[in-house]
Amino acid sequence: MIGRNFHTGIPAVDFLVTFLQARTERARSGELDRGASAVEWVIISAVVVAIVGVVAAIINAALSEGANKVGDCIKGADAGKTC
Repeated sequence: MIGRNFHTGIPAVDFLVTFLQARTERARSGELDRGASAVEWVIISAVVVAIVGVVAAIINAALSEGANKVGDCIKGADAGKTC
């Protein structure tokens, strides 16, 4: 049962045992740590994208408010009045 030459005669069981042994070896070797690094980068990227989105929304709101003020000033403008 120890090693990769384990055979029961049932292909599904042989596959399952071989698969689990390979996964166990990968977990013990530290090879799976690379995936954790990728997950960390995805989380960091998501946080950065969220921050950029919030800043963009704030800038958009400020620009819209300024544009509305300028538009209102233009509509009510006459020769003797300033905004």
